[in-house]
Amino acid sequence: MHIQSQTRSRNLLVSVILLGLSAVTVWDASRMTIRASYGMGANAASYFIAIVLLLLAAGHIASSFKAADLDVDHADWSAVGWVALALASLICSVWIGAGFVLGAALLFAFTARAFGRKALLSDVCLGAVLGVAIFLFFNKLLTLTLPEGPIERLF
Repeated sequence: MHIQSQTRSRNLLVSVILLGLSAVTVWDASRMTIRASYGMGANAASYFIAIVLLLLAAGHIASSFKAADLDVDHADWSAVGWVALALASLICSVWIGAGFVLGAALLFAFTARAFGRKALLSDVCLGAVLGVAIFLFFNKLLTLTLPEGPIERLF
């Protein structure tokens, strides 16, 4: 019974966090400047993400009141830490002006490390190649601007 109440508490905590993220996403989307006078603007994706977060929160609330019939394994907090580091490195890379490609390379490498891969240097290189490909796709083909840093200015 103790594990079930811990699971219920965790699910409720996750649902509160998801609701908060959804509210922040809606608030951020409402502050975006819409350049197009017709069709969907750039804020449409943010509203979509907010709805997905809201649905995930509702699912967590519903599962917290459902009887747990599965054994709960302990989380791999090391992997969670690597994924958090991956997201933080992408955010920091964009924030300090290092660009999207470096952030994407670190995101890829640290996430691969979270899944157990140990070749960090080769993962950073592979992530950089993927980051350049994604940058060129968005910037050149779709003409959408991604955060630029020293690597992106080469293109």
